[in-house]
Amino acid sequence: MNLKPIIIFVLLLFIYQQSKAQKETVVIVIKETGTLQPLAGATVESKKAKQNGVTNHEGIFEMALNNVKILDIIVSMTGFSKFEKQYAVESLKDTLYVLLQTEEQELEQVVVSGSLKPIRKSESIIPVEIYTQSFLKANPVPNLFESMQNINGVKPQVNCSVCNTGDIHINGLEGPYTMVMIDGMPIVSGLSTVYGLSGIPQSLIDRVEVVKGPASTLYGSEAVGGIINVITKQPSAAPIISVDVMSTSWQEYNVDLGLKSKLGNNGTMLTGINYFDYSNPVDKNGDGFTDITLQKRLSVFNKLYWNLGKHSHLSVGTRYVYEDRWGGEMNWQRKYRGGDEVYGESIYTNRAELIANYKLPFRENVQWSFSGNIHRQNSVYGDQVFKADQDIAFTQMIWLKTIGTHDLLTGIAYRYTYYDDNTVVTADPDDKSKNNPQKTHLPGFFLQDEWSFHPQHKLLAGARYDYNSIHGNIFTPRIAYKWQSVDKHNQVRLSWGNGYRVANVFTEDHMALTGSREVVFEEDLKPEKSWNINLNLVKKIKLNASRLNIDASLFYTKFSNRIIADYESHPQYIYYANLNGHSISKGASLSLELNLPEGININTGVTVMDVYKVEAGEKSRQLFTEKWSGVWGISYTKPKYKIDYTGNFYGSMLLPLLNELDPRAAKSPFYSIQNIQVTYYINKKMEIYGGAKNLLNWLPTKQNPFLIARSFDPFNKQVEWGSDGLPLATAGNPYALQFDPTYSFAANQGIRAFLGFRFTLR
Repeated sequence: MNLKPIIIFVLLLFIYQQSKAQKETVVIVIKETGTLQPLAGATVESKKAKQNGVTNHEGIFEMALNNVKILDIIVSMTGFSKFEKQYAVESLKDTLYVLLQTEEQELEQVVVSGSLKPIRKSESIIPVEIYTQSFLKANPVPNLFESMQNINGVKPQVNCSVCNTGDIHINGLEGPYTMVMIDGMPIVSGLSTVYGLSGIPQSLIDRVEVVKGPASTLYGSEAVGGIINVITKQPSAAPIISVDVMSTSWQEYNVDLGLKSKLGNNGTMLTGINYFDYSNPVDKNGDGFTDITLQKRLSVFNKLYWNLGKHSHLSVGTRYVYEDRWGGEMNWQRKYRGGDEVYGESIYTNRAELIANYKLPFRENVQWSFSGNIHRQNSVYGDQVFKADQDIAFTQMIWLKTIGTHDLLTGIAYRYTYYDDNTVVTADPDDKSKNNPQKTHLPGFFLQDEWSFHPQHKLLAGARYDYNSIHGNIFTPRIAYKWQSVDKHNQVRLSWGNGYRVANVFTEDHMALTGSREVVFEEDLKPEKSWNINLNLVKKIKLNASRLNIDASLFYTKFSNRIIADYESHPQYIYYANLNGHSISKGASLSLELNLPEGININTGVTVMDVYKVEAGEKSRQLFTEKWSGVWGISYTKPKYKIDYTGNFYGSMLLPLLNELDPRAAKSPFYSIQNIQVTYYINKKMEIYGGAKNLLNWLPTKQNPFLIARSFDPFNKQVEWGSDGLPLATAGNPYALQFDPTYSFAANQGIRAFLGFRFTLR
């Protein structure tokens, strides 16, 4: 009997078993939690295996096991929490993934919105909230407006059931009080407050900074309730190519494309293209109107950066946006635009922007900035035609100087606004048949001092003077104080300041254009003024391997000359006038962030507020403002995939009814919008993601017989009117209503699935 084959087989089996029992090496891959970027230079150590070293450029370290049965892994890197864990060698796979959590990341990020200069968040006297790409990707949306829905105290408010326009509320203050900027420039204002919040390619957004409370001392008019500053990526830090493509089960399609290229030895160019298409009319509530507005939008963004030497650089950004949106009766076509046969709201927007920042070639930090935009609006609301042109030019020179313990900031600014439309607003007051475009000049000067009089204490004092060519002199001061513990884990900020806003006609009367109401300005609107005080507490608590961050605020704002829209005095009109009294917005907010081991991150927040006006001794609550709201985001991150569960909830708000017979609810119900997403990382360059939005399929039509009053008679052809100009209750109109779509408080879009793909080449 030949035993040779048997002996060889036994030897091979023995060798195989030994190789299984005695794994010799394991590949350890170190990545950052959230971004999953490889971490080069991380120190990896095992005391039992007597091995140590650092990761390579791909975040990889290969460790020899040296016949140990239990492997202890210790990973450390500056700026990240230390990682320690033990593994049974026999249970290890060939590759071991380790995720490091950032240490002090949220405190050490650089912000610019609070003081017009780059500064670490922990050093900023003004509270600034930062929302990075990771936050935006947790609930992917096609525009900036929707991306704000999961920020505590910030609410994207839908203002029209037909055209779905909206604005962004901060701490209960309406959209006109929020200044939206791109790279610190006041680009989005006036006309674009309503339609300009779309078309910023998210692939080019580095972060979004939010300041709650008046910032008029630095930014002038409109920065009354707060600012939202969209910071775009520096071309040098952007990927060479980035692609993000997403579609939904409602047949919405969004494409983001980013490209980086070199311009000679010292220049870099970053180009971004965003395209959004929704062309599928849907009427699930059966009222004969589109549930959400159909849109086609193209946005092209370009940013160039030149290094001009040791003390100088130049950055120039341009953006063009074209949008065609319409909503209305399901059988509406272009041929009905502006007529009274079939109701539709059709808006064409053409917009061009320029942003430039130049660091002058001096040792002193002197910077010149310029922004300009041209906005062309061609809109019809049923048979009402609204055409408007707006041109804004803004320039600013600032000087940053440190003298001892004082950081001084001084600057001069000038803003020119040209506005013309086809309404009586820009007509000649002496001859209504003649046109009289508004031309506003707004020069200003500001000065600010940050005094670090103690390592743990800072004081800020600033003031601004503007001269408005229509309204005259405007003065806005502010004072702020910050204390922090030696380890920066405890911080207290107290700020007090003044804000002002000059009324913009389109922003005020846009809701009246939709439907059949008429705008009545009861007086020449004076600039609104506000005084605000804000107390903010930040605390960081270490819980073994976990970390809890607490951010709590108390806020109080009092307005004088506040512009109030009166929807309730007469269903045919909306009256605008400065409040003969005062208005208050007060409340508290609490945000918690909990980072747990194994890649679990929990963010949650709640805001409680009371927003009301007092006139003739009578207190009344503000419409479209909830008393409490909350948000959350839960992320579970592993090396190959990530799960995000995000959502928000809102308490009831007062809604405008047309009369006492109106059967719709006078208050909105409690509601919550919830989303789930799973992201799978194919490799370092590619990922796919998908999930569902509005998981609970919540719709504003619930608990209401209808949203749009008399949607079947949008031109009020069957309404009978009384001598007082009010609709009469008849057999065909038992509630004495007229067509009105202003009863709107949330998007009328139910549950939908989405799927997307991202490709990034660095």
